[in-house]
Amino acid sequence: MVTATDRSAVGFVLSGGEAHDSSEGTALLDKIIRVPEQKYILMDKAYEGENMRSKAMEKGYSPVVPPKSNRKDPWEYDRERYKQRNEIERYSLRLKRFRKIFTRYDKLDVLFCGFIYFAMIVDAF
Repeated sequence: MVTATDRSAVGFVLSGGEAHDSSEGTALLDKIIRVPEQKYILMDKAYEGENMRSKAMEKGYSPVVPPKSNRKDPWEYDRERYKQRNEIERYSLRLKRFRKIFTRYDKLDVLFCGFIYFAMIVDAF
């Protein structure tokens, strides 16, 4: 999920439970349209791979992601800006208060996505 603030989502993609998030993250990064005033993209450690960071820089973002602890050549990142990532987590938690989302009763992706859109609209008000 890509969010602009703790109240608005830009886009999301469903993936299989066994799939790693980074492959879906690169595909989602290709789909979003860059807003000129957005300079940074805050990412979880799951997205700290070279291909994801280079894709973010290619799109014009400055990636803010901490390196994994086992990295041989860790990089510096803006720790204060990374603290804003909790807004994304808060948004996800607000959506998960809908029981139908956190339990995933719907078997069809189209129905599940429809209810996620519905929850986003309800959460906006």
